[in-house]
Amino acid sequence: MKLNFRKEAYLVLEDGTAFKGTAVGKIGTTSGEICFNTGMTGYQEIYTDPSYYGQIIVNTTSHIGNYGVKDTEVESNSVKFAGLVCRNFSDIYSRLDGDYSLQEYFERNNIIGIADVDTRQIVRYVRDKGVMNAIISSDILDLEKLKAEVKKVPSMKGLELSSVVSTKEPYFVGDSSAPLKVAVLDLGVKKSILDNIAERGCYLKVFPAKTSFAEMEKFAPNGYFISNGPGDPAVTSYAIDTVKEILAADKPLFGICLGHQILAEANGVKTFKMHNGHRGLNHPVKNLVTGLSEITSQNHGFAVDANEVAKTNHVEITHINLNDNTVEGIRIKNKKAFSVQHHPESSPGPHDSRYLFDDFVKLMK
Repeated sequence: MKLNFRKEAYLVLEDGTAFKGTAVGKIGTTSGEICFNTGMTGYQEIYTDPSYYGQIIVNTTSHIGNYGVKDTEVESNSVKFAGLVCRNFSDIYSRLDGDYSLQEYFERNNIIGIADVDTRQIVRYVRDKGVMNAIISSDILDLEKLKAEVKKVPSMKGLELSSVVSTKEPYFVGDSSAPLKVAVLDLGVKKSILDNIAERGCYLKVFPAKTSFAEMEKFAPNGYFISNGPGDPAVTSYAIDTVKEILAADKPLFGICLGHQILAEANGVKTFKMHNGHRGLNHPVKNLVTGLSEITSQNHGFAVDANEVAKTNHVEITHINLNDNTVEGIRIKNKKAFSVQHHPESSPGPHDSRYLFDDFVKLMK
């Protein structure tokens, strides 16, 4: 395969800091909140995860694109992230069963990126200064213009995005003759989460984000799943109201990531925007119920406030992050409801936490 000649490109952060590199993917301009993922593999699953909608990803692993792309290794029906920042971008790939290169994949999906920048420097800067917006451009090379444009990008705080990435029509996953039925509120759900639930003897109906509890009840589900997704949980009011109704009806409920934050908000526990989120495949979490620790896959920029949990008498912390003691799991006392901040499906990542899907099935039985 002929290597592409790469044009000049710039990454400009919200505070005016600029980095010069080379263009990858489509030539153009893109913007969003910059964040970094420390995983060393699974880039295609990351790029198709709806939770990354509106975000520019810095991949900290040195080489991106070296194993190409497979059409089956996706977490949704399209690429969801806003743009890529990486060190070394490979135009060729070595995997025999790969379908095409990452460059071709980006061109097909109109993804703009920048390579040949010092990702260590960028990550250290963003880690210290805190998460901020950014712009990547390979067609506008006027730094002053880019600095002006990046200031127009809306903050992720206060942004409701789940209804943008959610399915527009209900659909089914699994065997219709399965013994259990699960109603899924799609706030930006990953395919591997649905597969993990279906594999445990469940038939799923996936509903659009703004579906009412009454409408989902017509499916006569044995339990409810509240999915992951992008945006600020505090302003996702429609989902908070729906979860309140599910709890009032005393139905089994399981939430992951945004679903975890929504469950907290529905119980009067506030969430907050983190200085830097957790995004990677090796985050240590302690299960306070069993005393065991797990290595987890994570992707979130908001978190449940532990001080708010302490003010309640009906919400209990079940998991904590061993790096910064943030809340990784809660359960609602006297209700069949629990949630976790991390991703037990771990696609990509370790499978230490997949027992949580089994716990949900037991709760429904």
